[in-house]
Amino acid sequence: MDRRRRWLAAGAVASALAVCAAFAPAAVSADDRPIERGAVVVRAAGPDALEQRASEIVDAMSTRERAASVVMGHIPTTDAASLSSYMTQTGIGGFILMGANIPGDEASLRAITAALTPDPALPPLIAVDQEGGDVARLGWDPFPSALALKNEPAAAAQDAFAGRGALLLRAGIGVNFGIVADVAPDASSFIYRRALGTTPQGSAERVTAAVAGEASASLSTLKHFPGHGAAPGDSHTLIPATGMPKAEWEAADGMPFRAGIAAGAELLMFGHLAFTAVDAAPASLSAEWHRIAREELGFDGVTITDDLGMLEASGVAEYRDPVANAVAALAAGNDMVLAVMFSTADTAPRVVDGIVAAVESGALPAERLQDAATRVTELRLELAASGRGLVPCGDCAAVGAG
Repeated sequence: MDRRRRWLAAGAVASALAVCAAFAPAAVSADDRPIERGAVVVRAAGPDALEQRASEIVDAMSTRERAASVVMGHIPTTDAASLSSYMTQTGIGGFILMGANIPGDEASLRAITAALTPDPALPPLIAVDQEGGDVARLGWDPFPSALALKNEPAAAAQDAFAGRGALLLRAGIGVNFGIVADVAPDASSFIYRRALGTTPQGSAERVTAAVAGEASASLSTLKHFPGHGAAPGDSHTLIPATGMPKAEWEAADGMPFRAGIAAGAELLMFGHLAFTAVDAAPASLSAEWHRIAREELGFDGVTITDDLGMLEASGVAEYRDPVANAVAALAAGNDMVLAVMFSTADTAPRVVDGIVAAVESGALPAERLQDAATRVTELRLELAASGRGLVPCGDCAAVGAG
């Protein structure tokens, strides 16, 4: 990912907001003047300065603080006090908003994301699955989903995701798990309705456009690497597998991910998918697939697992322990682990305890945890410095489905 290209794009918030004329623009500056959001003032910094500052912050952390920083958790409530307490007590680096966290209107959602942000100078990665259509947490999203966009010119995907990103920005949500980069030509496929393309080229074009659309408003995530379309079955209930040779993957299902990485997507979500010609293990637990993403595709952003609860739900005995899954995922190369399914208030603390224990026993190299924590912290600092997802727009005009 070219962080400098994305950094410059972050100054163009007005272009995303212009997609929906009813939106009131948020205050974000492209230069290094102070960015004011409420009582918070931060000064934009270049990517090199952010990387250095992230290293300094992580160097000063305890092992437990580093472990907490790489966990994205979830509890199902809209109670602001409970959410604030959860984030403060756990110290985790991220939170995923699911349907149970989304109130009926935008103003109430802004109160929730504010409660999830104990320190605006180092905001958590607040994420949401806002693909549109079948997977849309924000009910007031009027923009077309992949089901329509796969049959439209790529420019339509850019417009849709610009508007979608603007909705997230207004609500104080910094990360969208919204760009489905899978190639799904078969209409009976589990992922067909959500994939942006039915061919490698078509998907790549629309993924590139979607990343460009979101660039000014939210951090983009490509999912489900290395490609759900090639591996039949629903990864919420089993481990889909394919024997596709790597060369075939490179020419087909790998193409949209390569394109999205080149376009500047900041996060790459690894699916619980087994491409057995490359590795018998699910990609989310595969060091080889992480090596491919880093060394062959050139991704240098934050890697994150799909929900680890899905591994438990697969029924595979090896994946019954959520803590062991988290440690294995970090060891394989993920920078952040996501826990939603079966998650309770004590899940994140148990995962943090397990990561600490793994470092202390040598099962997880301390350097691997430090590397992961630094990448995540740098992304959190980028949110603060650019103004995206920092403090929600408290005086925005109301927005409806229109």
